[in-house]
Amino acid sequence: MKRFDYKAHYAADGRKVVGSIQAENEYNAGKLLVERGMVPDEINELGAKNISRRVTGKDRLVFTRQFATLVGAGLPLVQSLKTVGEQTANKTMRGIIEDITANVESGKTLAESFGKHPKIFNKVYLSIVAAGEVSGTLDESLKRIAMQQEKDATMISKIRSALVYPAIVLVVIILVMAFMLFTVVPQVENLYIDLAQPLPWLTALMVGISNFFMRFWWLVAIIIVLVVFFARQYFTTENGKKTLDTFSLNVPIFKGLFRRLYMARFARTSEILLRTSVPMLDALRISGTATNNTMVEADVLAAADMVASGKSLSQGLTNRDHITPFVPQMIKIGEQSGKVDEMLGKIAHIYEEELDEQIRTIQTLIEPVLMVFLAIVAGGMIGAVLFPIYGLVNNF
Repeated sequence: MKRFDYKAHYAADGRKVVGSIQAENEYNAGKLLVERGMVPDEINELGAKNISRRVTGKDRLVFTRQFATLVGAGLPLVQSLKTVGEQTANKTMRGIIEDITANVESGKTLAESFGKHPKIFNKVYLSIVAAGEVSGTLDESLKRIAMQQEKDATMISKIRSALVYPAIVLVVIILVMAFMLFTVVPQVENLYIDLAQPLPWLTALMVGISNFFMRFWWLVAIIIVLVVFFARQYFTTENGKKTLDTFSLNVPIFKGLFRRLYMARFARTSEILLRTSVPMLDALRISGTATNNTMVEADVLAAADMVASGKSLSQGLTNRDHITPFVPQMIKIGEQSGKVDEMLGKIAHIYEEELDEQIRTIQTLIEPVLMVFLAIVAGGMIGAVLFPIYGLVNNF
């Protein structure tokens, strides 16, 4: 569907209005305005450049919060959607909301209308909305979605913050090495040539590396571009995704952090789905996908198959390679008390707390380690340059 800006006035009182609308073409846009009691004065199609801004997780979260508040206040769905759309700054998101509004007005359910935009609203979102519509608790369902999005965004943000410092130190190391190789090392080589002295082996090695990069920088650039391109292509394939997911579960230092993240996601998503009356099997399949790790998802799906065959969820999750033993142990307690959803919430809370603690621990430990590594690399390169110079001075 295309998007049109319009200027119109209401037929009843002549009141002027300006806005935008989704329609197949200009004629249908005008028809929609007439159906809403307006007389079009001007309709202009928006160019692609005007709606190219992507929708972020924050945009979706703000929309969900506002929509939940309006629905909870008793406003009709269509009016709530229109109100939120008018308050949305992101033009792309506003266009999506208008499309959802048009679909709801045409008789489709809210879940079906959201489902037309799978890149914005995932399976978890759609399932919770559908369950909320059926049970008549849409406002509560939307609030749970927003809560889940907030917690997931918070966890991701904390993990990224833990990785920022190592990334900065790595960049500094690369810049120091580049500076030494491209400015200092060539001067040392010229000095030895002028004095007709043989280069020490370590200095000669650095000179060779420097000369290679200076002569064949274009080849290095091509190789880097090709490696990045093919790596991105590979990691979009099923095998590539499995490789990346397996690495995240086993990478030194950070593997415990990622495992806690996946368990917290699984438990939190399952809790929200079960609380909104989504059937157990559907909740497991959706929450497995929501972990965003194919290896964890495979374990959850295998557990779902066991549940379908009559086993308990705790039995299905026991002895899984990528499910921590704590999860089925806690779920078993929930099964005995008849409060599985509540226990899943406690599991998520515990892992979120542990995630915070581990991030602080990693940040505390990694800073001195990286500083020592930086000192070794920079000091080694400086020593490889200065010690030969001191040797020359002593010889003369």
